[in-house]
Formats: sequence, C-alpha cells, structure tokens
Amino acid sequence: MLPWKRVLRPLTALLLAAALATVPAATAHASGAPSTGWNDYSCHPSAAHPRPVILVHGTLGNSVDNWLSLAPYLEDRGYCVFSLDYGQLNGVPVFYGLGPIAASAQQLSAFVDKVLTATGAAKADLVGHSQGGMMPRYYLRFLGGAARVNALVGLAPDNHGATLSGLTNLLPYFPGASDLIKATTPGLADQIPGSAFLTQLNAGGDTVPGVHYTVIATKYDEVATPWQSQYLSGSDVTNVLLQDLCPLDLSEHVAIGLFDRIAFHEVANALDPAHATATTCASALS
Repeated sequence: MLPWKRVLRPLTALLLAAALATVPAATAHASGAPSTGWNDYSCHPSAAHPRPVILVHGTLGNSVDNWLSLAPYLEDRGYCVFSLDYGQLNGVPVFYGLGPIAASAQQLSAFVDKVLTATGAAKADLVGHSQGGMMPRYYLRFLGGAARVNALVGLAPDNHGATLSGLTNLLPYFPGASDLIKATTPGLADQIPGSAFLTQLNAGGDTVPGVHYTVIATKYDEVATPWQSQYLSGSDVTNVLLQDLCPLDLSEHVAIGLFDRIAFHEVANALDPAHATATTCASALS
C-alpha cells in the first residue's frame, strides 16, 4: 500500500467520526422502526388525510432516530405515518444511508408498495431529510414512483450535492481520496457535486410531471451548501427558506429535521395545502 493510502484511511475514519458526532448521542440507539405509533400497518388513512406519509431519513440516520419528533407531530394531526431504513452497509449498524443511492431508491420503491398495499391508498406522500429529500427523486424519475407519489417534501435536501461548506472541494488535493470514499461509502460519493449519480439525476430537469415538490431550507445549513443549491426548478415546486418565515430560527442541517417545529408546520402545510396556515415564529409552539 502506498504511504498516502495509509494516511487517507485514518483520515477518512476521522471525518466519518466527526460526522457521527453531529448525531445527538441520546437518540443514536435504534435498531428498527417501532411497530406501534408510526409504522402501524393497521392504520387506514382518513378522508381528511387520504394518503400515508412515508418518512425518509438522511445520511447516517435511520427510521427511528431521524423522526422522534416529526413522526408524532404528524400522527397527532391525523396522518398514517411510516418510515424505513435504507442504504445499510454490512457491519455498520444504526447509521444508514451509506450504500449506493440508486440501490437505496429501489428499497424505497419496495417500501412504498408495501405501505400502499397495507393502507389501500392509491398514492403516498414522501417527506425526507437531507439525502432522504433527494434520493426519492431517483425513484420518481427512473423507477416509476411518480405514479405512486403525490408529493415530495424535502427538509434540507442536497438536491445538487453536499459540499460540507466547501470541504469536498479539497478532495482533488488528496490523490485517491474520491476513490476510497466511493469504495467504502458509495452513498457519500454519490452526493459529491459533479458525481455521476447527481449528473444523471439532474439531467433534463429537476422534476417529473404529476408530483408536487416542496423544499424547506435553512440559511445556516453547513452540509448542503450553498443552501440555495437545495432548491428545485420546475412548474410545481415551492422553495421555502425558514428564515423568511421566522428570522429567529437558527436551525442548521441536522436540527431542521430533528426538532424544528417551524419547519414541521411548513411540512404540514405542504402535505395539506388546502388547509395551510401561516408559518411564523409562533409555529414553534403549535
């Protein structure tokens, strides 16, 4: 092994450890989504909320930890709520979303079919955080998902890549670093701006007909940067900046998905636009 490879391996491990440190330690424990509460397959959507909501976690997340706040928030408002694990690597528990994103989209496809069969609904709504807001677009575009999905709501989705505040721009200065990341954590490699995956995903436009898209971003995002890169272009797209709704909202990339009730209120608006109410700083208490 060349000397620089011996240096890169511990460096990569250090970077992953730093990323893991951003996940609240108190919640990094789940091994599977609960079968009661949300992921209740006996839940039948109501006339008021006729579509099940499927929550799609982000990189290094899972079907429980990412949604300990948002899932109950939506349940309390009468939704049937489900979540899945995807992108698992052999020997890596709890922290998912690291496998090839195209394969993760296949997992999402199978899960949507399972939920629709159980609930009897014709379509589902998807709400995703980070990679979970971007990966479903592959399902919608290439795997027939547009026929099964009404809306996609992304919380800080890295629709055009995750630059980690510019850190990925340093990769060319470390020969072999990109190849090492691709070999060990392909889901991370797929999210680097300019990757073959993102090039394919975004070729020919950001959206597909028949799906309603909402992007909810924060200007304090330190992962999907610049935050404007999260926005989508298309005829049925709503792009929202949290600080336009509440200038006092300081949520960054992780917080927007984990516990920001202002963002959650805007998610609820996107899921039921006919009954939307104004999202303000007071929404944190609603």
